[in-house]
Amino acid sequence: MREIVQGAPGVMLDRQAYTTEFYGLYREMEGVLWKLERAQHFHEPYSPSWVAWAGGDWDRAMELIEESAGEFAADVPDSVELRRLRIAERPLTAYLRWELQVLRARARAGERARVLDAAAVGHLERAGPLPEILVLSRDLMYEVRYDDIGAHLGGRRITDRDVIAACVTELEVLYGQADALGPWLAEATPSPPVFGPSSPAR
Repeated sequence: MREIVQGAPGVMLDRQAYTTEFYGLYREMEGVLWKLERAQHFHEPYSPSWVAWAGGDWDRAMELIEESAGEFAADVPDSVELRRLRIAERPLTAYLRWELQVLRARARAGERARVLDAAAVGHLERAGPLPEILVLSRDLMYEVRYDDIGAHLGGRRITDRDVIAACVTELEVLYGQADALGPWLAEATPSPPVFGPSSPAR
């Protein structure tokens, strides 16, 4: 999948252009939206819960997740089945321990998230990690881009049907191998961030 996506023609959009375009289309779409997350840390200062967690206040971070229940529900239109495939490395990073709590709340709101051990995709990552992708239809997907600390840079719009079909085929296989959130949540005990020069939060 990495090689296919990287070799596909596409149009790079900055964060603002990508966000505007994606959400405009997302609100109007019907069917399955595939989301693949591979990075083990994202920088999310726009999330109050993330800010609380990054500040070392796990309890407040959890409270803010609960307070966002209505927002999460509004984020999944009735016409969309959002299937998120979260790749997780063991031991879990501090960020993933927090994000799994968010995914639990999103699951209650209707999102269908599953988690797959990174060991299961090792054969697909000989040249590097799987890409972060969003597939809206057989005609449109985005390779979502982040910088070295996990801050969102924007997305690359890809419309090649063969590329999209190949990615969806692989996603379906991996999603079928993935676990429900429950077993992973059992491992996601509170963990404050530890910031360092080579790893923003481990």
